[in-house]
This record gives sequence, C-alpha cells and structure tokens, in this order.
Amino acid sequence: MGKTVVKNGRLIDGHGNQPLDKGIVVFEGNTLIFVGEESDYSLSGEEQVIDAQGGSILPGFIDTHVHVMMEYEAVQKRLETPFSFRFYQAAHYMQKTLDAGITSVRDALGADLGVKKAVEEGLISGPRLQLSINALTITGGHGDGYTTSGQTVELLQANYPGMPDGRADGVEEVRKKVREMLRAGAEVIKVHATGGVLSPTDHPEFTQFTLDELKVIVEEARFRKEIRVMAHAQGAEGIKQAVRAGIHSIEHGIFLDDEAIDLMKEHGTFLVPTLLAPVSVLELAKESGMPDSAVEKARDAIEAHKESVAKAHKAGVKIAMGTDAGVMPHGLNLRELELMTEVGLSPMEAIVATTKTAAECLGWQDKVGTLEKGKLADIVVVKGNPLEDIASLSTNDTIQLVIKDGKIEKNHLTK
Repeated sequence: MGKTVVKNGRLIDGHGNQPLDKGIVVFEGNTLIFVGEESDYSLSGEEQVIDAQGGSILPGFIDTHVHVMMEYEAVQKRLETPFSFRFYQAAHYMQKTLDAGITSVRDALGADLGVKKAVEEGLISGPRLQLSINALTITGGHGDGYTTSGQTVELLQANYPGMPDGRADGVEEVRKKVREMLRAGAEVIKVHATGGVLSPTDHPEFTQFTLDELKVIVEEARFRKEIRVMAHAQGAEGIKQAVRAGIHSIEHGIFLDDEAIDLMKEHGTFLVPTLLAPVSVLELAKESGMPDSAVEKARDAIEAHKESVAKAHKAGVKIAMGTDAGVMPHGLNLRELELMTEVGLSPMEAIVATTKTAAECLGWQDKVGTLEKGKLADIVVVKGNPLEDIASLSTNDTIQLVIKDGKIEKNHLTK
C-alpha cells in the first residue's frame, strides 16, 4: 500500500501546540510516518494527495462516554421494538458517530463483544470501541429498571448471551459480577456509584455501593491486566467514595465539592463531564418521552453541573471529553466542545480534551489522540479554524474528511 499525504491545511496536532499554517500529514497503511511543516517533506510524486483546501487537519476525535446500542425512547416504543432490531440501529448510530469525526469511543454500557468484532472485521463501519459490556448497579439503583408500578423496564435488555445483568449487592456478589463482565469481554469496568437523572427510583445525589464494594471492583479489575474502572458518579459523597476506592474516571460529576476536586487532583482521577446529557434531557423531553422525574432532575442539575466542571477545570483536574451519546442522538457529539468552552476551557483545551486527554483516559495514548509519527492514521479535516469557531464542529457538514486506521470513512472534499 502506497503513501497518502494530507496537505494544504492548518495542522492542529492534539498536543495543544501552536498550529502549523502549512502542515502536512503522511501515512502508509494505517500508520503515520510524517507530521510537520510541508516544507520539511519531499514528495516523490507517487503519493496519493488529499487537498485539505485550507481547512484544519486534526487527530480523529475521541468520545469517552457513549452508548452505541441506544437512543433514548419512550417506554412504549421500547416495548414494541424487536430485540435484534437494536443491533441494526447501532450500525446506523456508529456511522453517524464516524461522520461526526469521532474515530474512537468508550462504550459506557450496552455494546457486547459481537458489536466490536463486527466493526473490527469490517462488517459494519464504526469508531474504534472500548467496551464496558454492562454497568454494575445496586438493587433499586441507577441502572435497575424497576419502576414504581412494580414492573421492570430496562433502557437496554441485558441478561442475554454475552451481556450479563449488572445488578449486584455485597462484596462477593460484586466480585463475581466484575468477573462476569471481564469474561464477556469488558475492557473497562463501569459502575454506578450514585443515582442518576434517568433513574426511576433514585436521585443523582444518592450514594450507591459501599467503599468496600467499590474497592473490590477496582481490585478485581486490576488483577486482569490493569483494567480500569469508570464510575457514573453525580453526587459529591459518591464521587469522593469512588475516588478513594481508586476508580480511574468520574463520569458526569454534577455535584462536585472542593473536597472531591482536591481528591481527584491528588489521585489523578479523570473527569468526563458529559455536559450535553442533562441539557439534552430537557431539549428532547417531549419528543423522546422522557419521564417527568428525569426532566425535573435535569433542570435542577444543569447549573450545578456547569459550576462543578468550571471549578474542576480551574483546579487542574484532568478533563476528557464525553457526551453520553444515546441519551441524545448520536452524531451531535462535538457540540460538547462548545459547552466545555462555556464553562472556562479555551477552544484549544476543548480540542485537547477530545484528543490527547481522551486517549489517555482510555489508556490508548500510545496509538491515538495526537498526530505524530508511529501512531495510527486517525485524521480529520474540518472547514475553517475551530480555534476561532469551536461551535462550527457541532455541524457535521463542517467535518469534511474522516480517516480511521488509514481508511477513508468520509470524504466531502471537492476534487
């Protein structure tokens, strides 16, 4: 396979460095072999040349919190949808994610090993997947679909081959459940350490799992090649308990207090804000049939969420971009960057959060997240300069070229 050159663009490498106005990226197969000034590379004339047409050349973006198997629907529609239909929908959602320039994701529950295998073997197009399989939750907690009617209605069906049920109570049940997730192919363990906005029987500030239970989750994960743990954690006490247990990333972090922020700094814990999640609950409430309880909780959470993320950023907590896509429609992921700038990140910091820092959060910093020699050829070309108009990335028409693993997945550049 010959060399391919992407040229005539502003190079933003993902490290936060000053952009190169006449940057060039060269890859062969699926590997980057040159990144730098165009004047420092001599074309042989045999390369395939892609003209970025004055746009910006960036690393493939990373979303560290998605649900590729779902988009939120009213209960009645969920009950009317055949089980296997969800997998065909997922193929559509993953294509939309790629079209948005997202080339790697961490699935925060719902995708099984077969979904990952289908992408890796080219049966369907999709971003590179890191799987959690299903999230651990307590009986009656966030992730338990039990409703006040006494019926159980899950967001996603679990307990089928390859998808263990996530409910567990007590240290030994939790230990076994982690082992079941790992057996099913989990590359990261997801735990619900607090209640949530969409839960029918709890609240975001409710703490779930004891410290001993959380420590066992971390312990079991580390026994298996240093697998990391991500925690849905919204209330301050649940967040602090998760950090003390050694959990790697806090998802949402709506009600952070100063002690929680200090602990996260001390432990090097990542924050994945998902600012889009509660905003989307309000915006899509009527259309998607969100329950009144979720709308009320989201409305109460939004301002506190913004304040928490702003304080965490100011304190120097590591922030990785995540959206909770699936709560809102897939393909709108990069709208999160605009929301991040509204709470204090600069446009460059927001881009680093969805490239370099996001790769570090996934433990994939050796292969993706920045444009540099030896890494995988995940490349995005966008119209204009996102450092001057970060909101432009929210529109997929801005995303002109998407290359994942050296393969062109989208090309809207004119010939």
